[in-house]
Amino acid sequence: MFILRKKALIGLMVFVLLAGLPVGQVAATASGTLGAENTAWEVAAPAVPETTAVAAVLLEPTTNKIIYEKEPNKRLPMASVTKLMTLLLASEAVEQGKFKLTDKVVTSENAWEMGGSQVYLEPGEEMSLWDMLLAIGLQSANDASVAVAEHIAGSEEAFVQAMNDKAKELGLANTNFVNCHGLTADNHYTSAYDMAVILKEGLKYPLFRQITSMKESELRGGAFKLWNTNKLLWWYNGADAGKTGWTEAAKYCLASSAERDGLRIICVVLGTPEPGSHFRESTKLLDYGFARYKAVKIAEQGANVGTIKVGKGQVDQVEAQTAEKVSVVALKGEEKGFESRVEVPDHLSAPVRKGQVVGAYVVTKGGQEVKRVNLVAGSDVLKATMIQQMKRVIDQVF
Repeated sequence: MFILRKKALIGLMVFVLLAGLPVGQVAATASGTLGAENTAWEVAAPAVPETTAVAAVLLEPTTNKIIYEKEPNKRLPMASVTKLMTLLLASEAVEQGKFKLTDKVVTSENAWEMGGSQVYLEPGEEMSLWDMLLAIGLQSANDASVAVAEHIAGSEEAFVQAMNDKAKELGLANTNFVNCHGLTADNHYTSAYDMAVILKEGLKYPLFRQITSMKESELRGGAFKLWNTNKLLWWYNGADAGKTGWTEAAKYCLASSAERDGLRIICVVLGTPEPGSHFRESTKLLDYGFARYKAVKIAEQGANVGTIKVGKGQVDQVEAQTAEKVSVVALKGEEKGFESRVEVPDHLSAPVRKGQVVGAYVVTKGGQEVKRVNLVAGSDVLKATMIQQMKRVIDQVF
């Protein structure tokens, strides 16, 4: 046994001499560990992925952190990913009470003439706004897109103007719309970053989230089946929103969103070259994001974080509550060290309305602010009557 071990050691030394490697490095490798200056293999950070997309972005929407980017501001055609803005404006209009999902949308000849992906609307055909939006979100129907645009804005041209106005409102410097469906047109472009912001904005609306997360539905009493073109909804754990696109000019495009363990990542790839490549490249990039980062929950939405005195009110204080969930994103291994503070005035004057902004909840790390969330009043505080105020004074005196 000793002779065999000796021969093995001699063989290892010969390999070291031939390879030109330091003895210590080979010994460490053979034992399954690395030197103190290195990281163990199993905890090594994932390599930054390469992508065949012309442009790509990974965005964490809570903090607006860019996790990955490739040509993020390059202006490119977007094909049917355009329809995310169409759905955003429609969802916003419903949320504001301007339209109802039960409204009847009448198909014009202009909508009927749309080629490409469609649900074969006939001139004069009526569908509910809900069904039209399903046709847009799942089937990527160009005819339904135009019908909805005309229903909401009076004409496709007016709707496109609203799309561009919304892009300006969101601060998007590299987006311009010429139509509401995404068929190839001069001067119709976006960037990977801008489209990530559009998807982020859309996710604020429950209707938008509902439609873009649906895998399947049907129209015309079940005579026409709809299947969502975003196959990540079936294939990728946590995928819950998005829109595909393809034209000869734009190639394969996908804007998608996925959430795992409280961490949401938005992924946009534009200009991937071959069928299925937009799903493959998105999966690769999303895997990279989830491997590197995690969400750190600080406080739930509606958490009571303090009280504020209220002068001349029917009650003398009000709860300060977080207006939204408070969470931050950190590299795995760097989740600790976050601190929080509450910024509120010494007192408020009645009346105070429930939901009124009354302060801020601030998260810091190493003395640097990393997150700020509004604090709102947890209840109404009506102004006290003169008799109530006089009684309060008398009670305080006696």
